[in-house]
Amino acid sequence: MPRRVAHLDMDAFYASVELLRYPQLRGRAVVIGGARRLADEVTDPARLEGSLSRIAVSEFPRLKDYTGRGVITTASYEARRFGIGSALGLMKAARLCPQAILLPADFAEYRKYSHAFKNIIAEIAPIVEDRGIDEVYIDFTEVPGGQREGGRVLARLIQKSIFDATGLTCSIGVAPNKLLAKMASEFRKPNGISILTEGDLQAKIWPLACRKVNGIGPKTDAELQRLGIQTIGDLAQRDLQWLIDHFGQKTGAWMYEAARGRDDRPVVTNSQPVSVSRETTFAQNLHAQRNKAELGAIFTRLCQQLASDLQTKGYVGKTIGIKLRYADFKCVTREQSLACHTADASVIRHAAGLCLKRISLAQPLRLLGVRAGALRRPGECVAEPDASAAAKATSVPMTDSMSADGQLF
Repeated sequence: MPRRVAHLDMDAFYASVELLRYPQLRGRAVVIGGARRLADEVTDPARLEGSLSRIAVSEFPRLKDYTGRGVITTASYEARRFGIGSALGLMKAARLCPQAILLPADFAEYRKYSHAFKNIIAEIAPIVEDRGIDEVYIDFTEVPGGQREGGRVLARLIQKSIFDATGLTCSIGVAPNKLLAKMASEFRKPNGISILTEGDLQAKIWPLACRKVNGIGPKTDAELQRLGIQTIGDLAQRDLQWLIDHFGQKTGAWMYEAARGRDDRPVVTNSQPVSVSRETTFAQNLHAQRNKAELGAIFTRLCQQLASDLQTKGYVGKTIGIKLRYADFKCVTREQSLACHTADASVIRHAAGLCLKRISLAQPLRLLGVRAGALRRPGECVAEPDASAAAKATSVPMTDSMSADGQLF
């Protein structure tokens, strides 16, 4: 049987989930981003009774009124027509589409729908690789319907099953491998199905820009363009040694294969995250001394959220790290190894605090983050001393970022 792999990508996932509870916003430019505010919590009794759909459109906040440093998580397709997309600053987006409706991200709700659509897929096609909250790879090869019409029959069944159960749409690309399937899933968005065969390479893949290859980022693409390579077809005309000479052995060899549509990576069902993190960008710069109490509360909350994420996902971590971004946008990170794996908030807070002692806090901060790495399932950890022992005993010298009582923010 020829190999058939699908890439399924939910359409404007966060925005689509919000439109399920706010159907009156359908057809409008909607942007998801920024932190949840107290005013966003559902406290009105009428809303608690399930009448969210009766809230007047005029009551929703507009992008033009936003102030802060938040970035867009996603946007409805109506908003994307104005050039608004993920990772764009909200203030910049406001200049492009000031009348867009701004909704805060509700990740608990998105995770609920993510679990729902993935469970539906797994019941139909059990070999599924989780690639994030809104996308998966699926091995169609030996699933009933996976070969019919190149995989279109099975793709239709999955699309319909997800929509019937959740009200959400998705786009699916089916191809001989993961590389081509991911590109194909972008061809007919939203709610589309695209089928690629090996014979479609020259007609449908080679005319595309090199950036369409998952793995070619902005810097590599800029270098390719400098060398006169604009499309995947241009890249395929270069021989292997030329690519190795310009991009190194590993990257050059990978580009050579990718341009020819070759990818033998399997669909991995038991993939494990490398790390779990939580971070926040402040609306205004905060200083470790002048805003110590506020920073301390934020830092503790991030550690608690990280611990909750680990527990929800069923992991424990042994390496705790922090990330700071100063007012001048310079980033610094530090890590601390623990005596044993943990998902305990107080242990994470203590280890993250030790990391802080190794960083100067003299400059104002614009971002703070906490991360847990070296993840394991609890049952995979060798029995070790009590996790409350926290981090390894480490002698850390006093720095100018510490207060007289030895406490950071």
